[in-house]
Amino acid sequence: MTAPSPLPAPHPAIASGRLAVVTGGGDGIGFAAAQALARFGMQLAVIDHAPEALRRAHDVFGAEAVHDVDVADRGAMNALATDLLGRHGPAGVVMNNAAIGSGGDALSNFEAWDHLLGVNLMGVVHGVQAFVPAMAEGDLPGLVINTGSKQGITQPPGNTAYNVSKSAVKSLTEGLAHTLRERTGGRVSAHLLIPGFTFTGMIRRHIAQQPASAWTPEQVVETMLDGVGRGAFYLWCLDNETSWETDRRRVLWNAQDITEGRPALSRWHPDWKDAFAAWMDGA
Repeated sequence: MTAPSPLPAPHPAIASGRLAVVTGGGDGIGFAAAQALARFGMQLAVIDHAPEALRRAHDVFGAEAVHDVDVADRGAMNALATDLLGRHGPAGVVMNNAAIGSGGDALSNFEAWDHLLGVNLMGVVHGVQAFVPAMAEGDLPGLVINTGSKQGITQPPGNTAYNVSKSAVKSLTEGLAHTLRERTGGRVSAHLLIPGFTFTGMIRRHIAQQPASAWTPEQVVETMLDGVGRGAFYLWCLDNETSWETDRRRVLWNAQDITEGRPALSRWHPDWKDAFAAWMDGA
């Protein structure tokens, strides 16, 4: 049986035969992204470190495509990048997606913070520094997608460690986009994926069934690819209960805490409850 022809790609870096590196690719958004990139004919390097996710990735993508690597381990990431560069040349797509969710509040124990930042922040730094220089030094189109979060922008209280990690990924990706634009003239570009409420393994640990309000990982990836095709930097995703206007007003309110001299996180401050509600109503 003849294999189907690859689909038309939304970006020149998404090309048949080129390498796509996806961290956290054994589950959730990373898994859906790896499946989508494979449908475009790309070769895969799926990186994960969770046993169940690794088993799933092996079953779907094959052992050759799957790599058991802790993204928090800089040496292991560099070694893998060197090996893949020798076998495939510079990657066409690098998606730094691996993340964990349990870190805690500002006064939580250091070990939880250290572990979360090692994966969510330093894992992205390691992925960028291991794979992107070869992309920038080459002559082919390249695409870097780092997975952030709305929590890194609107800062809801409760899991400050996670918010800090995703805020840092936003800053890192913005700086990377500028550097790549200056060095490559846009041939290699960086983008920030910003999912909404999405039913991934991180959520399944707490909720067994997909809530009606949550998007699927496939919906996030569809939005991601559409945004990349349009040249968007902020690949903003919605969900089944939050409109763009709601997200827009939340982001603006949060930014105006600074410009209006309000208390930190005034959205959740009792003295500002009524003002925030009026703002969301458009008053």
